[in-house]
Amino acid sequence: MATKPEFVKSAEKLQDSAADMKGSTARMERKTARMEDSADRRTELAADRTVFAAERTYAAWVRTGLVALASGLGAKALLEAALPYWIIVLTGTVLVLFAAFCFGAAVWRHLSPGAPPPQPNAKRIYPWILILVNGFLVLVSLAALPGVWFGHAVG
Repeated sequence: MATKPEFVKSAEKLQDSAADMKGSTARMERKTARMEDSADRRTELAADRTVFAAERTYAAWVRTGLVALASGLGAKALLEAALPYWIIVLTGTVLVLFAAFCFGAAVWRHLSPGAPPPQPNAKRIYPWILILVNGFLVLVSLAALPGVWFGHAVG
């Protein structure tokens, strides 16, 4: 039985090693592509979470403004028998002005959140809608001030 010369064995080992390396390279390229896809997906999801967090923050500002507006208007009716008139007017005025501030801050914070996030898949609320709705709420707050200053509680 004839044995293969040493250089033929070395050549075969080299070919086997090259084939293994080629397969390993292909596997590594597939894994790298999956990792990149996964990282891209995580980035997209993070961008979506950023959009939704901004909307929750906007909603919190509006809720706070609405509660302050209701509290400012209700202060006159609820506190009339308990406190001096000037304290009631001052409290109502501060609460109504705070409500107007909250409505303005809601739009400002939503439209200028800081560093731009990656492109999200989630649609953002159109800025003109925010400005229109919150502008109306500011006008309602300011229109309520004369009621706090000059109105009388029914009862």
